[in-house]
Amino acid sequence: MLKGFRDFMMRGNVIDMAVGVVIGAAFTGVVTGFVSAFLTPLVGVAVGAAGDFKNYAFSVGGVTFPYGQFLNVLIAFVLTAAVLYFFVVLPVTKATARYLPKKPKAPRRPCPECLTEIPEAARRCAACTAEVEPVEPAVIYTQR
Repeated sequence: MLKGFRDFMMRGNVIDMAVGVVIGAAFTGVVTGFVSAFLTPLVGVAVGAAGDFKNYAFSVGGVTFPYGQFLNVLIAFVLTAAVLYFFVVLPVTKATARYLPKKPKAPRRPCPECLTEIPEAARRCAACTAEVEPVEPAVIYTQR
């Protein structure tokens, strides 16, 4: 029983996930600090406020609706998402496309029975299990 638990804990994906969660929590603090220290005050300057909307509220029938708190959270969310996209997702996507190019896909053709796309070398359709003749890859001969 303990051997199985040890094997589970030592699998690479469990350790990778734990490290990712810890780094994600630390990174969340960095992004939140950046947004609250720099970007939220800029929004406040743009709209003529102090950058903190927590005191904004309205009353209807004696009930107070503190919409300023919601504005603070909404602005922080949008700015955090923008920072993550432009400073993490976009650069990682570009680096991945540049350094890890996609492998070319195998040529495909429609299954004659159900018209599902199947690889040209397939002998049986994965969707309808119909037997199909494989298409031999075209060989191009060049004269020298």
